[in-house]
Amino acid sequence: MNKQELKQDLREKMLFIYGESQGLPAYEAMLSLVERWESVDFGQSGELSECNAFLITYGDAIRMPGKTPLAALHTFLKEQVGRDAITDIHLLPMFPYTSDDGFSVTDYRAIHPDLGSWEDIGGFLDDYRLMFDFVANHVSKSSEWFQGYLRCNQRYEHYFIPREEEFDVSQVIRPRTSPLFHEYEGSCGQRTAWTTFSEDQVDLNASHFPVLCELSDILLDYARRGASAIRLDAIGFLWKDSGTTCMHLPRTHAIISTWRRLLDYFKPGTQIITETNVPHADNISYFGDGMNEANMVYQFSLPPLVLFTLTVEDATKLTQWAKGIKRVSDTATYFNFLASHDGIGMRPAEGILNEQERQLLAEKTVANGGRISYKNNPDGTKSVYELNINYIDALANAEEKNNIHLVTQKALAAHCILCSVIGVPAIYYHSLFGSSNDYKGLEESGINRRINREKLDAGRLTAELTGDERRRTIFSGITAMLAARRKASAFSPYASQEILELDSRVFAVRRNNAKTGCTVTAIINVTGRPVQIKAPKSGRDLLTNKETGDMLELGPYGYMWIQEN
Repeated sequence: MNKQELKQDLREKMLFIYGESQGLPAYEAMLSLVERWESVDFGQSGELSECNAFLITYGDAIRMPGKTPLAALHTFLKEQVGRDAITDIHLLPMFPYTSDDGFSVTDYRAIHPDLGSWEDIGGFLDDYRLMFDFVANHVSKSSEWFQGYLRCNQRYEHYFIPREEEFDVSQVIRPRTSPLFHEYEGSCGQRTAWTTFSEDQVDLNASHFPVLCELSDILLDYARRGASAIRLDAIGFLWKDSGTTCMHLPRTHAIISTWRRLLDYFKPGTQIITETNVPHADNISYFGDGMNEANMVYQFSLPPLVLFTLTVEDATKLTQWAKGIKRVSDTATYFNFLASHDGIGMRPAEGILNEQERQLLAEKTVANGGRISYKNNPDGTKSVYELNINYIDALANAEEKNNIHLVTQKALAAHCILCSVIGVPAIYYHSLFGSSNDYKGLEESGINRRINREKLDAGRLTAELTGDERRRTIFSGITAMLAARRKASAFSPYASQEILELDSRVFAVRRNNAKTGCTVTAIINVTGRPVQIKAPKSGRDLLTNKETGDMLELGPYGYMWIQEN
């Protein structure tokens, strides 16, 4: 994209978002922003390939004496995990914050002093690509912006959204049961503000174009500081229109498209990743036309569907859903994950799993030591929003809990599905290290999500990765899988996939890279019993380096990657 094309696109976007009266001033402000960044060297992001695998982690996930948490994480990953398995590190919000484990940012441009410094962030770049979290929808009530609003500072007067009687909020959808608006005392009296998530997380007013310019400047600063990917947290809530759900609105999509254009111009290849924990059709709408919005969308339906599949030991639901997942474009694909810092979202299973099937997973979660989080519905009822549990602990059926071989093999089968389907695999650090539910963190905080956010001591974890059977087996299995995956171009994020219906006891997907001719068929046994099926093609199993015959034998939760001869 050349500069003239960028200018034309910005003009069209600003007029669409803000209308005739405010669109032209917004366009002029965005042009000024472009001019300020014109002389900056952003470096290169590079293209994604089958070699890329993300690790999702907090900046202080690993503790090591004598090092800042960020430096400790970098050292541990480099020494214990290496770069053949993990290439990209998704650092969850590393900025100063006041609540929600980082998602109530007080200063977008600073590193939390308890984590380290921008120098520590720069240190990662010699070994890993980085994904930054951009919490663009809301800020902490302690932020300079909101405190300015409470002081009636004119600069921040329209940065937030006060309660207005004429604004119809009856259809608003949100994932919390707390009030939509809160009241705050300031030096100029009482003020109200829209709060989608909590009293401490105050929504920004994107309809005020200086807010969009400020956010766009932060986005470019992250790219300049080394981010090769930027995750847009809770981005579906960004724009509010009276009488609507205030989710997935056209102007939200236009803002994402604006940011895509800016990054394509200043640092081509930088990935925009949208985080929208919603039903599948809404989720994939953030691809736009496949070229103009998100480079990747979170594949939110995958975690509950894989959990369901391995719970009922039947791949039918997963197979039918996956048939609808197609290649998007040469620059857009799926961000595939099973576990994250949040729970297992259940809204993305709507329309795929029925109420009884979703309830089955909720009951299993409780039986396996987890918790359930709920959301408010417009009609005043509540429904299950997410399952809060360590993903590996969630997988085990009642009769499997005490069988360490089945527990670990089932975890590996789940991650083989993750690594086989179209997109880029992203693995949560507690999954990579074979962790369990953190009941201490849950009980001390009273926060359901803390059950899967434990901080780990580097020395102890290093010992357990060789001495503890669960950690050792899962860690070595996943890293071996990722190392094998990068050798087959069929696993390119942009290579096509064909879902095969071989047997309800297996999930099977054929990946093909039309540019290289490489084809790999992944077959995963989703049951705790041996399975024998007819081979769809002969070839060599990438994971064992053995030739396959006409019949395939897979042990309980066994899997193969067959590269066709």
